[in-house]
Amino acid sequence: MWPLLLGLLGFMGIWPTALSMDALERSQLREEARDMFYHAYRAYKVNLRHGLKSLEKSTETCTACAGTMVLEMAALSRLSGEPIFENKAHRAMDVLWQMRHRSSDLMGTVLNVHSGDWVRRDSGVGAGIDSYYEYCLKAYVLLGEEKYLGRFNRHYDAVMKYISQGPLLLDVLMHRPHTNSRNFMDALLAFWPGLQVLKGDIKPAVETHEMLYQIIQRHNLLPEAFTTDFQVHWGQHPLRPEFLESTYFLYRATQDPYYLQVGKHALMALQKYSRVPCGYAAIKDVRTTAHEDRMDSFVLAETLKYLYLLFTEPSNLVLDLDDFLFTTEAHLLPLTLAKSRNSSVFLSGTCDEDPRICPSTLHLFPESVRKPLKNMVNGMCPRRSHRRKLHAVQFQIGNPEHMKAVHDMGIAIITLPDGRLQLLHTLANARSATDAEEGLQFMQEMIELSKSQAQTPDSTPLSVSYQVGASAHAPAQRVMLTAGPAHFGRELKGADRVSAKVALVEPLRVCSPIEEPKKLKGRIAVMERGDCMFIEKARRVESAGAVGAIVLDNTGGSSSSISSMFAMSGDGTNDVKIPVVFLFQLDALRLLQAVSMDPELEVILQDSRSANHESLLADNTDVMDARLLGSILDKLKGSVQDFLMNQQNHLDVKDDISSKEDRIRTNRGRSRKFDSDGSNEETAITSISHEPKDEL
Repeated sequence: MWPLLLGLLGFMGIWPTALSMDALERSQLREEARDMFYHAYRAYKVNLRHGLKSLEKSTETCTACAGTMVLEMAALSRLSGEPIFENKAHRAMDVLWQMRHRSSDLMGTVLNVHSGDWVRRDSGVGAGIDSYYEYCLKAYVLLGEEKYLGRFNRHYDAVMKYISQGPLLLDVLMHRPHTNSRNFMDALLAFWPGLQVLKGDIKPAVETHEMLYQIIQRHNLLPEAFTTDFQVHWGQHPLRPEFLESTYFLYRATQDPYYLQVGKHALMALQKYSRVPCGYAAIKDVRTTAHEDRMDSFVLAETLKYLYLLFTEPSNLVLDLDDFLFTTEAHLLPLTLAKSRNSSVFLSGTCDEDPRICPSTLHLFPESVRKPLKNMVNGMCPRRSHRRKLHAVQFQIGNPEHMKAVHDMGIAIITLPDGRLQLLHTLANARSATDAEEGLQFMQEMIELSKSQAQTPDSTPLSVSYQVGASAHAPAQRVMLTAGPAHFGRELKGADRVSAKVALVEPLRVCSPIEEPKKLKGRIAVMERGDCMFIEKARRVESAGAVGAIVLDNTGGSSSSISSMFAMSGDGTNDVKIPVVFLFQLDALRLLQAVSMDPELEVILQDSRSANHESLLADNTDVMDARLLGSILDKLKGSVQDFLMNQQNHLDVKDDISSKEDRIRTNRGRSRKFDSDGSNEETAITSISHEPKDEL
């Protein structure tokens, strides 16, 4: 919501586009923006749509959440003339300042909004606290209030004293600042070098940024969290902008072309690993580079914006960025909002004990700072050279080598009653530490595969239909079986169908060369589940000339009426061109029974919705025929009754017979007229019309 509201503020007289608006239009827009901000202010307390059913249940917030609104609220107040918003934001910042640990000057990350007590006393510069430190400094820059600079310098001194360990930034306990609270760092701390540039402390900014860049070079993308030995802790990469933000500010400060190369590397990684037809997809795990179906708003608002600014000459921009301040969401606020514009970000005076917290007066050449860190990541923790034994996408339950490999990893496989497999990983059961680590990777890949299948839009059920029981005395009966689809092969949609005679494959599981493959040419192959992957079976029967395939379930008692739809997965390479469907066991037995009675049985594979539609049309036709026949029968019965009554009223037998013939002739003519639309109906009417005559 904030980007929209800030956009409205921009039209209240700040941006060049507002110059074309007259005073009345600006006034109207100002009132609309003011009204929206009042609603936004209330939204901090109550959800606008559903309300807040129990305020007592919402007891916690993070330090960054409470301390990252002073810039936007102050901008609103100074543009609208209503001080309430800025006052509330200042009050929140004052309360947070009072909650710092008085001895260490550090802040925790999570607090109780009712009691004011700290819930989590971990102190760092990453998730949960990052933008609070950022807004302490930027509140001074934008608003000109020196108290915020004093607070920032106190916090910065504490961070560099306790949290900074060379290029590393490790969380500590705010009340025990010499004790680390965790052994990993998160990706949000990548904003810190950029803030250090604004502070004027270039050397540690270069060092931390270089460490992060080496981690990116090692893992292709910056993982959401990484350990002190630079292993992946959390593998996600949601395309965060913080590293590029720091890259941009370091380039602006040093003009070192090295940072253009860093930006180019980041851009190429985005294009290679994240680009999709409709944008850029978040990465589920940097180790597998599998995509996640999401693209957060900050990708456009920040990530791509900083990339654009990095490669664009300032003279080519519409705005002079020196006249603006970036918010934590990379929105621009004009420095003219300050009550008195500052010519310098820093207060004059003496430096604190640690000289690194003072503005740098030397023009440091970043290369000299980076050189000692050249092999920091790979030197401490070189890449493993061992080759993976097995990836999840390669796994086949019937392959003895694969089963041995997963057993060596400490993975046990259990077959559930519904035919699904359950994998259990126990580190202690692995053959070695290396196998145990590979087992963890294998399990994570399996989880990602399961998630990707679960997130795949539900496939439409298919159908296998055929006719049985046709004879001289009875019409053929149509049988339609519900079938599961495959995530590979030809997709049957709408009127698309495949019709052919069936052929049982030998061997039935098709995991070895097919016997007499010529029998499958032009037919729909029927095979059994098990021993190898579905797509391997499909490839074998397709190469033998089959035009389609039906896989029969080998799980006892399974049926489409009691089991959820089953969709067959592939191996990541979709090179199969024929349709493949899946039948549960009880449905498969009906098909096999029909095949045993008619080895030349012809079946149709198609979309179940299309098949149901055709069945419905057939049923409606039958109903229509029955209604027409009933109507005609009633008319004929009425004619017969009229005929009998007339027969009793006439004495002359000859006249009676003549009258009878005329009435029957007349009624038959009316019947034809009633159903003259179709020849089938007329034939049926003619056939039925003989029955009353025979009864007479």
